[in-house]
Amino acid sequence: MIKTRYLLTLSLLLCADTIFAQSAPKWGGGADQKDYSFGFSFSYVSSYFKIDKNANWRNPFYDTDGTKVTDSLNSINSPNSQGFAVGFLYRRMLTEHLEARVNPGLLFADRQITYTYSNSSLNVTKSVQATQFDLPLSLKLKSDRIHDIRLYVLGGVKYSKAISGKANADIDKAPIDKLVKNIGGFASYEAAFGCDIYFEFFKLSPEVKLSNSFGDVMRHENNAYSSPINKLGLHTLTFSLVFE
Repeated sequence: MIKTRYLLTLSLLLCADTIFAQSAPKWGGGADQKDYSFGFSFSYVSSYFKIDKNANWRNPFYDTDGTKVTDSLNSINSPNSQGFAVGFLYRRMLTEHLEARVNPGLLFADRQITYTYSNSSLNVTKSVQATQFDLPLSLKLKSDRIHDIRLYVLGGVKYSKAISGKANADIDKAPIDKLVKNIGGFASYEAAFGCDIYFEFFKLSPEVKLSNSFGDVMRHENNAYSSPINKLGLHTLTFSLVFE
């Protein structure tokens, strides 16, 4: 009887210890206990161009020597294109619920523009290929911590610089084979939401971000694919996993 009571008491103590251990908040590697911390991110990127056409965008295109290159256009559109990015994170705490973040990274993505003509044999999709360096600066507004989760919203600006592309790749190509190109650098505004999930040795933040470029991102050239377009804007949706 005494042995049974002893075993029951020991079992209750072990259960209580387990329950309290499970309910104790995770440390998250101490990221929130410091004025600053570092991390890294992996991102899936989906983007497309917002196309503003010229008034005469449907007209056939003629080369400088008067040669007809394309028939009249029926449509110009930009389908969603996928890519990925890797980045480095620096976080600086401003208050308990507000922090500044810098998240430089490399983006690898192809964007596309599809042209359909009255002569369907001329229909073509042009890829705008580039490796891009992004430098975002943002403010992160955080909720109170609920157990091991903290919700947040984020807003800021980003500067993007092309570090590889096809600036002169079509210089010797026929007019029908010319490319559409982006300018070397442009700025965007960003907004995001996500949550911080605390583990024992690190903090994981799934995040969804929307960004739109300021102004025009197209390099204007006199060819069959750039001339119908007045302005290109870049719309990007990003899903990231951020580790601190």
